[in-house]
Amino acid sequence: MFLTISTTGTPDRPATDLGFLLHKHPGKAQAFSTSYGTAHVLYPEATAERCTAALLLEVDPVALVRRGKGKGRGGAPDAALAQYVNDRPYAASSLLAVAIGAVFSSAMRGLCAARPERAAQPLPLRVEVPALPARGGAELVRALFTPLGWTVTATPVPLDERFPEWGDSRYVRAVLDAPEGRLTLGEALRHLYVLLPVLDDAKHYWVSADEVDKLLRAGEGWLAGHPEQQLITSRYLSRRRSLTREAQERLELARLADADDTDVTEIDNAVDEESDTEEKPVPLAVRRREAILAALTAAGAGRVLDLGCGQGQLVQALLKDARFTEIVGVDVSMRALTVASRRLKLDRMGDRRAERVTLLQGSLAYTDKRLKGYDAAVLSEVIEHLDMERLPALEYAVFGSARPRTVLVTTPNVEYNVRWETLPAGHARHGDHRFEWTREEFRAWARRVAERHAYEVEFMPVGDEDPEVGPPTQMAVFHQAEKSAMTDRTAKEVRAA
Repeated sequence: MFLTISTTGTPDRPATDLGFLLHKHPGKAQAFSTSYGTAHVLYPEATAERCTAALLLEVDPVALVRRGKGKGRGGAPDAALAQYVNDRPYAASSLLAVAIGAVFSSAMRGLCAARPERAAQPLPLRVEVPALPARGGAELVRALFTPLGWTVTATPVPLDERFPEWGDSRYVRAVLDAPEGRLTLGEALRHLYVLLPVLDDAKHYWVSADEVDKLLRAGEGWLAGHPEQQLITSRYLSRRRSLTREAQERLELARLADADDTDVTEIDNAVDEESDTEEKPVPLAVRRREAILAALTAAGAGRVLDLGCGQGQLVQALLKDARFTEIVGVDVSMRALTVASRRLKLDRMGDRRAERVTLLQGSLAYTDKRLKGYDAAVLSEVIEHLDMERLPALEYAVFGSARPRTVLVTTPNVEYNVRWETLPAGHARHGDHRFEWTREEFRAWARRVAERHAYEVEFMPVGDEDPEVGPPTQMAVFHQAEKSAMTDRTAKEVRAA
């Protein structure tokens, strides 16, 4: 991938100031590592009259394949092509946009300590991109860049010069000219950063919510009033409707604020935070996860088992905290694990994040050597789904065999059921619950388990605690007892059970 940025100058305002503005010396050829290869910055010409900076992105096709494998990357339109046969290493795309953002980050923000006055001044600029993928052709290139002050020359590249009857490809050779007085260098770079992937209509990485912030930062001052705003936001955000809607709402606020010469916060004041004091109740499931996360953090756990992970809600919450370096979700149901995988978006998750999470099929009624050696294990709303006669098997599999340093167990408090207005008397909270314990029954069971397997246990309420019937959920926190071990007799009893 290749593009050049040129400017002209005079002896009083030499063109070589471009080196100061880009923070790259015209007398050097510099290389910068990126996730997908190496970005080179060099100057084919550097005189007081004319200076040209070239950005050459040398894409590593092996890294492109390895980092994108199984993650839905590489740009959706090209994902069906063979691994090494696509245009990613050669045509300007989101790869080049990311390189611009990384290599020329200070210039994009308009920062230049050596020449601050030049950074704020519009320059005569010419940008040339020899191979620009444009889904919409040369007309779309003109439609995107012309309203921003560019004079556009876009020449379609034929599919094969030997066979003109085949017509043109989706690539153009683009030359963008901005006369002096039109654009600063920072504005020009921000235009390229946004519009290169828009023209390609593909991104090599998964688009998440933070892309809206990136778009609005780069589009500040020009995107809100662009006639093709809808197309730009939709394509830049990979046609994700929720993100596109959020971006357009924020752009409309910015446009209104600019029209009224006021601040966005003064317009976006439909909700008076001082007077709106009514708070919605936090769902019990959320409070349960918050209590579990707090207990795991207090225990200093880094490697965590979610035993009976179900659809992955707790795994998802754990992934958001970098302190949890390894998370393993275990469930006997393959259907639940499939839903969990979709919830977590494992197929589109970044490599570094994906390395932190594993989903395993397994039964908690059997010992499993894969579960040994972890800092903590969580049994959240699990034990009540087991038949009472199978509970000793789970106890030994978790506390006797896997033996994490900390074990968290949550279960409903049956005494609290009288507070649920929609729950008929005598009914369990869930049709699959084999039992629901009182506080005393749960504590008696937990103390027996702790004594049998050399753990210490403490109890914590989850949810608002009623003075008569206690909290809706009860939690036991088991910690391995220091300098203690099971007696032979106790071990035999456990194995027999």
